[in-house]
Formats: sequence, C-alpha cells, structure tokens
Amino acid sequence: MRSNVLCSLAALAVCTLAAGAFAQQPYQVVDHWQVGGVGGWDYLLADPGAHRLYVTHGPRVEVMDTDTGKVVGAITGLKGTHGIALDDKGEFGYISDGGANAVVVFDRKTLATVASIPAGTNPDGITYEPTTKTVWAFNGRSQNVTVIDTARRSVVATIALPGKPEFPQADGKGHVFDNIEDKNTIVRLDASSKTLTDTWMLDGCDSPSGMAIDRVHGRLFSVCGGKKMAVVDAGTGKVISLPEIGDGPDAAGYDDKRELAFSSNGEGTLTVVDAKPGYKVLEQLPTMKGARTMAYDSGKDRVYVVTAEQGPRPEPSPANPRPRPAIVPDTFQVIVIGRK
Repeated sequence: MRSNVLCSLAALAVCTLAAGAFAQQPYQVVDHWQVGGVGGWDYLLADPGAHRLYVTHGPRVEVMDTDTGKVVGAITGLKGTHGIALDDKGEFGYISDGGANAVVVFDRKTLATVASIPAGTNPDGITYEPTTKTVWAFNGRSQNVTVIDTARRSVVATIALPGKPEFPQADGKGHVFDNIEDKNTIVRLDASSKTLTDTWMLDGCDSPSGMAIDRVHGRLFSVCGGKKMAVVDAGTGKVISLPEIGDGPDAAGYDDKRELAFSSNGEGTLTVVDAKPGYKVLEQLPTMKGARTMAYDSGKDRVYVVTAEQGPRPEPSPANPRPRPAIVPDTFQVIVIGRK
C-alpha cells in the first residue's frame, strides 16, 4: 500500500512539474514556410480576418495564405519595402516603399497597385489611424511623418520629429505613438490636430525600435537594445517596468486575449512576457538567427517571424561601417510559432 502511495505521489509530482514547464513555455515552433527568392526583409503584418500574411521582401511584398502556408501573390514593382498598414474596411493596403520615398496603395482583393503617394525620405514604420481615416508614414532619414488622407489619397500634413523614427502604433482613440530611436524617446501625436503633443524619455531603454500596444489597459511595449522591453503608460509616458528580452530586437507584438507581449530578437529568440503587472518573462523560445521582425495573428494565436540563412559578413568600410551578413539565396522563410 505504501509503495502505491509513493508511486501516486511521484506521478503527481511529475505531472505538476510538466504542467509548470508547459506554463513557462506556452509556444513552440510548429512549422517553416519556405518563401525563397533573394533580398532582405523588414516588417510583416497578419490580417486574421482574411487569413493572410503580408511580408516585406526587398522590392516586393509577399502575400501568404495562413491556412496553407503558401505564397498566393505579391505586390511588385517596388524599390525597397519596409512596412504595411491596412484600412479598417478590408479594401486597401499601404506599403512604405523606402527606396522610392513613397507610400504605395494596393487593392487587397486583386493585389494591384492603385496609387503611389510621395512621402518623406525613406518611409519606414507605417500605421493606419482609424478615427481620422489617415495613414501615417514615419520617414527615417528626413525625421518626420507624412500624414495621408485615405479618401483623397493625398498628403494632408508633414510633422517634424525630434529624431529618427522607428515603429508606430495608433491607440484607436486619436493618438499615434512612435519610438524615436536615436533619442531614446517616445512621441505622442494627435491625429485630429496633426501635431506632436508629448515627448517622453524612455529611462533604461536604449535605441527603441519595435512597438506593440495594449489598447484596453493603455500600455506601450517598446523593445530596446541592451535586452530590455520598456513597458510604458500610454497616458503619462511613465516607464512601468523593464523586463529582460533577447538581444537585437526589431519588432514587438501583443495578444490582448491572453495579455502577452512578444519581442522578436535578431539573436534568434522570441521573448514572451506576461503583460499583467509584474511583467514576468514566461519564455525565451529559440527561433533562428536574424529573425528580428514579427507579426502576431490573433485569429490563430500564432506568431510569425521571418529570416534566411546567412553567409559571411562583409568587411566594414567607411560607406558601410556595420555591414549585414550576406543572405543565402532561396532560403528566405517564415517560422510559425504556436501552441501544440
């Protein structure tokens, strides 16, 4: 009898440990979708309702079916893509074509380009602001933001910024936030008046790049150098917490159903943070070197990161002091992360 009790206790302990381990590692790599081709990449964006994933890939945007993992089309004829924004009617998408200094408008049903709107120099991060029906393209080299009226497809404002902008987020209440990478700050802009209203220092955060938002609780998640994620009160600009993430982040995501924040890190990890007070790191999931950008798909509870196999890094030069490694052709891929 005693031995049976001990066995039962041992089994219970094993189950408890296993449950604890699963709780600490909610996500796993579940698939690899091969895209191929050549060229670099930047941001990607999931459209859960349409079961699509948009991936910037050099001079094109790949469009993938998230049910099958297959490329179903592409927006081509571009010069150097960075980001994608989608309107709230399911009709049009907007691409920041940094190489052309333009925002390209495409039809989401046919993927045909319908307009090209001049922006500032090297538009990078981009977002759709729903209360004013405007698109905001943040120009990395001219250090300003181009505001586009989506109905008229014309520029209605150009707003100067205090430094080099990175990724933006709109809160759905008429505010747009953006990381200023070289100043370690966040700016808040008013969509109605089209003015910059606040600049907040990110104490403890160096070179903020990617940003995610919790619209319900008013929290921003900026990923930074030095392996930190700055959790920021979107009302006051106060840094609430600095959980530790992986090295080399460039994008962030947020799951509002489970209250989780994500950081995709160029070292080859995905950091999962409990976005409730305490901001505990739940997981550092190995992915693949170079997988620094991501998209969260709320419909499937999946994270997508992209990367390619890398060759040798070129020698630094005065024109390119920090060269990136060469990309091995036809190895570009989407890594699918989910719950098994």
